[in-house]
Amino acid sequence: MAIHIVQNNDSVWKIAQMYQSTTQKIVEYNGLLSASQIIPGLALYIPTAGPTKRGYIIKAGDTLYALARRYNTSVESIIIENPGINPYQLFVGQKIRIPSQYKMTIETLGFIVPYNIQASMAQLNKTKDGLSYVAIVAYSFLESGWAYRILEDSPIIARAKQLGIKPLLMIRNIVQEGFSAELAGVVLSNPLLRQRLVASIVQLMEQAGYEGVSIDFEFIPPPQRYDFVLFLSDLKRAIRNRLLHVNVHAKTEDIPTNRIIGAYDYEAIGNVADIVAVMTMDYGYPGGPPDPVAPLWWMEQVVQYSVSLINPRKLQIAFPLYGYEWKLPETITTSLSANAAQNRAISLGTIIQYDSIASAPHYRFYDGTNPHIVWFEDIRSFREKYRLVDEYSLLGVTFWQLAFDFPQNWVFLQREVIIRK
Repeated sequence: MAIHIVQNNDSVWKIAQMYQSTTQKIVEYNGLLSASQIIPGLALYIPTAGPTKRGYIIKAGDTLYALARRYNTSVESIIIENPGINPYQLFVGQKIRIPSQYKMTIETLGFIVPYNIQASMAQLNKTKDGLSYVAIVAYSFLESGWAYRILEDSPIIARAKQLGIKPLLMIRNIVQEGFSAELAGVVLSNPLLRQRLVASIVQLMEQAGYEGVSIDFEFIPPPQRYDFVLFLSDLKRAIRNRLLHVNVHAKTEDIPTNRIIGAYDYEAIGNVADIVAVMTMDYGYPGGPPDPVAPLWWMEQVVQYSVSLINPRKLQIAFPLYGYEWKLPETITTSLSANAAQNRAISLGTIIQYDSIASAPHYRFYDGTNPHIVWFEDIRSFREKYRLVDEYSLLGVTFWQLAFDFPQNWVFLQREVIIRK
């Protein structure tokens, strides 16, 4: 693969000639509005022949010879890929790149919120080759414990199955105003209501033909930390061999009294669930200071903490398909897809900057005297995130949400990664 960072005086035609590609493919793969306008700092994904670059962290007893055999490459190729490496002085924790014909294999999950069935079906069809599971965000529950459907989901379930994607019933503690801590607290703290919630979820799952459940309970009151695990244990027993997928807020330490992360006992949840998905996004959040949405350094801290408590082969991390635009000084925040953020920069004619520590692109523009700052994702930032998954041997990733367009990601997955169905 090649990632070309646009320079002054570059053109799509010139870049296509450089990589023996075509302007049509570059426009399509990168979601460009046209081939006539690009800007400095823009990252373009251009598939090329050759081995993939695997991420690996040296462990005790590793040698380059053994790694070369494992990845079907040569010691010389590894040395070339890692300038300055001493093959006789490897150290535990050292990060290296390994050129290999063996692609990384992962399990992925995309979220769909089916406000519009036709649009949701188009999103699923567009991303089908990059998905193992689709979580259909269409359910909530009442203080009486009964789960109920909010949005129509049956056409998406049927289409997912046709495409070989496992559909999961996603249920959240959502009320009209958003996530409700009170709703979660009332139901989880009462054994009778917990059992009612489990029974009604199972009934809805079976009636609709889902192949599992994805739980997204947010702002659970910390006193219900143990109750949440009891609920998950009961639900897993009830759904038997169907998949239990649990989404949890990201954290780098356990703070049991914290109102956002306190109720998530990572180790206990990891023992119950089939898959735990850590929501490694919204580090930069709406209304807050303009920061990267998912900086790599923070994601790695979360991963390091998570794998100390959860089997990495059960662990997914979240990749945001979106960015945020902050209008200052009020920090008024608007979300936009990664592709829309890229194309807005092109339309504005602004230069895209790249934060190498956060591994995140960003740009600034002015609306009169008001500055706007946009942080988003591109193929550079996602390549580093996928390497993180590879380095820690994680099960895979989740994508919030499929309505946010990001063509580079889906082409990358098709070319560089094996998706386990």
